[in-house]
Amino acid sequence: MRVLAIDPGTVRLGLALSDPSGIIAQPLTVLKRRSEAEDLTELARLADEHGVEQIVVGLPRTMDGRLEAAAQDAQTFGARVGQRTGRPVAYWDERLTTVAAERYLIEQGKRRSKRRQEIDRMAATLMLQGYLDYQRRGRPGG
Repeated sequence: MRVLAIDPGTVRLGLALSDPSGIIAQPLTVLKRRSEAEDLTELARLADEHGVEQIVVGLPRTMDGRLEAAAQDAQTFGARVGQRTGRPVAYWDERLTTVAAERYLIEQGKRRSKRRQEIDRMAATLMLQGYLDYQRRGRPGG
């Protein structure tokens, strides 16, 4: 099952895509936020183009696990994504994925200007891989 992950930000949407078997997460792209209607149209187009069956939206919890305004915004956005794409939407804790993505890119020797361009899609990839790993462990034989 192919899964699309969205790391929603106020300026950009980081996107990652699983392989067709739903085991490995891969960076896809970063969308610069425009209007919500344009963002949803582009997400629906990408979901159709890649044969996406499910969408995972990053849920920014606080460090103690609470859901505050940003998480509520992500849930509202996720509901709209689900309505527009017709795909089921799940939510996944994205705490520390941006920090981990930046550390990874630094280790890879990426310059600061290049890191800014890649960090959102890498964060989405890390989030998606965590989700996929969790789903596989929960399945019999996984």
